[in-house]
Amino acid sequence: MIDSPILLAAGGTGGHLFPAEALAHALAARGLAVELVTEERALRYGGAFPARAMHVIPAGTPRGGSLLAKAQAVARLALGTAQAAALLRQVKPAAVIGFGGYPTVPPLLAASYLGVPSALHEANGVMGKANRFLAGRVDRIAAGLPTLAVPAALQSKVIVTGNPVRPNVLEAAETPYPSFDDGMFRLLVAGGSQGARVMADIVPAAVAALPDALRAKISVVQQARPEDIARVEALYAGAGVGAEIAPFFADFPARLAAAHYVITRAGASTVSELAVIGRPAMLVPLPHALDQDQAANAAFLEAAGGAETVRQSDFTPEFLTRRLCDLINAPAQLSARAEAARRVGVADAADRLADLIIDVARIGATKRS
Repeated sequence: MIDSPILLAAGGTGGHLFPAEALAHALAARGLAVELVTEERALRYGGAFPARAMHVIPAGTPRGGSLLAKAQAVARLALGTAQAAALLRQVKPAAVIGFGGYPTVPPLLAASYLGVPSALHEANGVMGKANRFLAGRVDRIAAGLPTLAVPAALQSKVIVTGNPVRPNVLEAAETPYPSFDDGMFRLLVAGGSQGARVMADIVPAAVAALPDALRAKISVVQQARPEDIARVEALYAGAGVGAEIAPFFADFPARLAAAHYVITRAGASTVSELAVIGRPAMLVPLPHALDQDQAANAAFLEAAGGAETVRQSDFTPEFLTRRLCDLINAPAQLSARAEAARRVGVADAADRLADLIIDVARIGATKRS
């Protein structure tokens, strides 16, 4: 294994960490050492992350809140940048790549100051604030979606790699779209890595209002916040619908592969996994995001024919009951949408990104053949 590591920098949410984890696997397969720079929230994922070392660096989010809160966030970023510079001098990475979120700012700023080759990966259709701040300071920008818009001055840096997905997603992608031979319609409901209250409020009520004949055909797997689980379970039980409810599914890609239809938010990782595995979906973008990144992600998959985008203001029990009535009775349409989603999936995105990072780091001998 080449000793000089590739340093990955990622925020503490699954949307940032999962693509970084997929890249780490691809780099390790080529004999490259990987280390991770992140924040405290990411430590709960530490057991699964294939890095030889994990480093926690202070960071802050200097948007929103009072002037004092913003000043404190800037001070934490300055402290983090000083600590990241010391870390880079110690570790001597071949390159640094960031995956978004303010915890990536200190290591990538330090890389810029120290002349270490660097890149960033933008998973969404709209670049986040941290990545926008860093984009002019890095050598390359990897785009998760081909629709990513960047200023003209940065376009020469952009290479479309797709969004890396983890090995368990690639394994799930080998599962064909499920047949309807047993007469059941399998619905998966998710709300992103933190769950979504709106799904608990809308979907059980919509399912319960289905006609008896259709309600007997449906089974549900739903992600819900811990405080919502009891009421969601009670609603499905009262409707006579078989349902499995949990705040988190460790085998989520396998659950995705087993579904006939998915109702979910439109985070970049979710949209990419839907495409790689090839499952039709109803996407309900987070409505209050400042950058409207989820709306851009949903628009990409909808344009491909693999998803339907629904504004949260239109996502009512009455609307969803009508749509489920149509969908349960349209298996051929669902199969066609599944195939449309699969056509825009990028299963080898981790390898494409690994190639890019190897070029940035000027490590020529480890590119895939």
